[in-house]
Amino acid sequence: MNLKPLSESTEMYLKAMAEMSYQDVVAVGRLAERLGVTAVSANEMMRRLGEQGLVSHTPYKGVNLTKKGREVAGNVIRRQRLWECFLYDHLKIEWSQVYEFACSLEHATAPELTEALAEFLGNPKTCPRGNPIPAADGSFKPLDAIPLSEIKLGQAAHVLAVNATATDVLKYLQEKNILPGRDVTVVEVAPMQGPLTLRVGGKDVALGLPMAEFVLVKII
Repeated sequence: MNLKPLSESTEMYLKAMAEMSYQDVVAVGRLAERLGVTAVSANEMMRRLGEQGLVSHTPYKGVNLTKKGREVAGNVIRRQRLWECFLYDHLKIEWSQVYEFACSLEHATAPELTEALAEFLGNPKTCPRGNPIPAADGSFKPLDAIPLSEIKLGQAAHVLAVNATATDVLKYLQEKNILPGRDVTVVEVAPMQGPLTLRVGGKDVALGLPMAEFVLVKII
């Protein structure tokens, strides 16, 4: 794919859209909230990305990535998640911090360096947060998983991935041992959208529904 180099801001928008919903429509307001920008700024960026053929707009619903947009976003995510692997596995950076550091590296990584990094790491399939690493062409298969927030009382689930990006959220999940590879059981569901109480490794942990949405699981 021949595309002029994109700005860091453009890449961040495309990556955020892919992380929120790879193929479905994303509300611009939610996108602005995730990126910490105003709705006006987000709408202006969506206009520009639409002109470049990277996103399409669905009236009254939101925007989604075009085929070209998904490819670009997949390549950004590939660079970022490969750096996560390197930072975590080889530099022993704390799990909750690798996403933030990897984000600083992804925009300055040439395609040749990306592929050299992938080969050095043994072409890993997932990042330390359990999320799939796209192939060199930007394609990837989303996880067959559901958010932890959808698990019912008494059900047990295996944590496949965490797609949170904020360091404080990742740190909280790390402290509570809600990590890829762990098993959790819902022992209480508070009314009125209250928190879930989870049994993790023999301990009970409270987790609010908004945070539980970041944890992707498979029922066991």
